[in-house]
Amino acid sequence: MRVPSLVLAAVAAAALALAGCSSSKSSSGSTEAPQPRQGQVLNTRVNVIEGIGRKGGFDAGVIYKRLAPGVVTVISDFGAPGGAAALGSGFVLDAQGNIATNAHVVRGDPPKLQKPTSVYVEFSDGNRVAARVVADDLNSDVALLKVNPAGLNLTPLQLGVSHNLVVGSPVAAIGSPFGENQSLSVGVISATGRDIDSLTAFKIANAIQTDAAINHGNSGGPLINAMGQVIGINSQIQSTGGGGEGVGFAVPVDTVKRSLAELKSSGHVAYAYLGVSTEQLYPQLAQRLGLSVQHGALVATVDGGGPAKKAGIQAGKGKITFQGAKDIPSGGDVIVSVDGRPVSQAADLTVIIGLKNPGDKVTLGVVRGHSRRNVTVTLAPRPNKPAAATPTP
Repeated sequence: MRVPSLVLAAVAAAALALAGCSSSKSSSGSTEAPQPRQGQVLNTRVNVIEGIGRKGGFDAGVIYKRLAPGVVTVISDFGAPGGAAALGSGFVLDAQGNIATNAHVVRGDPPKLQKPTSVYVEFSDGNRVAARVVADDLNSDVALLKVNPAGLNLTPLQLGVSHNLVVGSPVAAIGSPFGENQSLSVGVISATGRDIDSLTAFKIANAIQTDAAINHGNSGGPLINAMGQVIGINSQIQSTGGGGEGVGFAVPVDTVKRSLAELKSSGHVAYAYLGVSTEQLYPQLAQRLGLSVQHGALVATVDGGGPAKKAGIQAGKGKITFQGAKDIPSGGDVIVSVDGRPVSQAADLTVIIGLKNPGDKVTLGVVRGHSRRNVTVTLAPRPNKPAAATPTP
């Protein structure tokens, strides 16, 4: 069975189904981090990484040698019988012991999303220390962990940008597939602008697709560019059999940075909500619908009581079949811009609204038939809509 946009979930051994976390017995023989004796001070050693890729292009060996120490294995215990634990990946953010990973690594899979009884972080030198889940963002599948940095050797990874990625650029993924710590895979950016599942009913926009091998246990690990910068958090695969088949997805680092900043400052991330679902408008469909524009977000549904409904945005009441697609709305609105920024694809609307905050006022350029108007909408907080259970591969 083909399972699209599979969430790479952390689950206990008996129920392991979704790609991203593998399972392991909770005792692995790893060395516990040294504990200070009375009066003893343990220093933290911080390795600063600079200069990767500036002269020689993409060098996977150099990337691995210098950055792998900053990638960790995250062990989450959900209290399952038999002492089994789930394994994911993560990476060091700073000298204070902050670590980034996927929310599903420390929450498990929808619809349960339970909190773990304990979380440990294992470093490349074998040290294993207890971690605290500072907060998580289910909408972007990002979690912030914190360890006591005393006595640890930390290699913080630098966060890059993801809004200007080029398809075909080389990338490296480092993590713990199937519990094999510090594993490297390489590939290229296969596509950008993908929509993937979050742990809620809402999608994560602008995800990165890569053919670098991503398997159970890679969840939460970094996707790294030639400069040694993190451009995404490896999160999902698309697979017919549950393994890495060259179609992996990463949460884009621009989304990750926003999420981490708000998790640090307030413990939660506030997302804006417009209250519509849309479909892609393209020239042939626009001609069939008799529209004066060729591109935009065709409004398919409008949530009752939501901001769009209150502002008078309407979905098409008619339904047509066109070019093999059924139930295409007709007679309703097309959103073509937000605050003057063009909406060429339906995904553009998700991206733009995703950058706003609840309470923001936005001006939508709206076309119905051959008439165009501007509509002011006050965005609401995104409602708490849980995701449905993800099917087993």
